[in-house]
Amino acid sequence: MDAITPFFSYLKRFGEISEQEFREYLLPIIKVRKFSKRNIITEAGKVEHYFNFIVKGLVRKFYKRTGAKQGEVSTQISVENHIILSQESFHSRLPSEYTIEALEPTLLVSIHHDDLEKMYLRSHKMEHFGRMVITYAMVVKDRWQMQQVKMTPRERFINFVTKNPELMRRVPQKYLASFLNIKPETFSRFKHILRTHSIRSNTN
Repeated sequence: MDAITPFFSYLKRFGEISEQEFREYLLPIIKVRKFSKRNIITEAGKVEHYFNFIVKGLVRKFYKRTGAKQGEVSTQISVENHIILSQESFHSRLPSEYTIEALEPTLLVSIHHDDLEKMYLRSHKMEHFGRMVITYAMVVKDRWQMQQVKMTPRERFINFVTKNPELMRRVPQKYLASFLNIKPETFSRFKHILRTHSIRSNTN
């Protein structure tokens, strides 16, 4: 239960759920999955079967862009206490366009799509809980996409650094640049300006 406790705590953010309800409906269908660094969690071209909650680790979701600007494009980088999955594939049951990989040794609490649907049939309350969690994840995604459109590269960088200082330390710069839709050289320049400003502030 120790590895699963953070997931139980996360669910309580969305409403009242007793330990008895958690043990009856969720505990039997939860799988605790471990991945080493660079292991693939979800493979592009295959159907996403799992809803994943990160207990420990660092996970990246990306797709491969073809053409003149070919390369990997990161669309989500998440740490502990966050949800990650290929949402469109999970709900449509079609092959995923995304790859999800562990950037650090990672521990996930996962629920298979079929088990989740069976649980929904057993309990209206659990179905309501599930819908709220999935809706929340989609709202967060849409909010991020809107920021990508409305903010300048500099604004995106400053906003991200302010809210996610831990990710600046844990995530390779090339992935952060891709995630923020900032050219690597521009990201390096912003980072240098930030470091210089920090040094000046500390000496004043």
